[in-house]
Amino acid sequence: MKIKLLLADDHQIVLKGISFFLSMQPDFEIVGEAHNGREAVEMTDKLKPDIVLMDLNMPVMDGIEASRLIAESHPEVKVLVLTSFADSSHVVPALRTGAIGYMLKEVEPDQLVEAIRSAYKGNMQLHPDISAVILSQLSPGGKELRAAPSKEALDLLTPRELEVLEQLTKGLSNKEIAQALVVAEKTVKTHVSSILGKLNLTDRTQAALYAVSAFSPVE
Repeated sequence: MKIKLLLADDHQIVLKGISFFLSMQPDFEIVGEAHNGREAVEMTDKLKPDIVLMDLNMPVMDGIEASRLIAESHPEVKVLVLTSFADSSHVVPALRTGAIGYMLKEVEPDQLVEAIRSAYKGNMQLHPDISAVILSQLSPGGKELRAAPSKEALDLLTPRELEVLEQLTKGLSNKEIAQALVVAEKTVKTHVSSILGKLNLTDRTQAALYAVSAFSPVE
């Protein structure tokens, strides 16, 4: 079964280039190309893609509003942002719509392909250059963290807590993590609380974002 993709970008050359490359992948099917956010929403209604590859700065309706509307009407459809904007004023609102990830257009083609495949499986995708920026902004009420934890902070976690943290990057609930690790849901809740305390984080979203950054290989 192929992954059905809807591409949304107002730059025709960029759109055609991405479409041509992705259509060469044996497990991808390009089901539509939208030139603005409104078209992306309407085409999602009609075509029911698995993933919408969404630009942000588009006419008629921007990608953030389009992502929000798609999440409301089609929660089963995953939105993967692909844009040139790496600042928190774009990244944070986009992720808060429920987007599965946020990639920059400078990403290598092969990395984009793998990000799409991983997003299809439900895994959060973040371009490594913006992980730290997002992490510092996503605390409740807009308050920044006192300090983003370093990769060395992982040493504070037990082996089981590391397993739970990795599961958080997939957006799983405590119940789903408990099923995946074959432990009690109450145990998972305890581990999540311990992880947040040890890493100086305030919520699961921050933990997931930190994990995506921390588990990424150093180039």
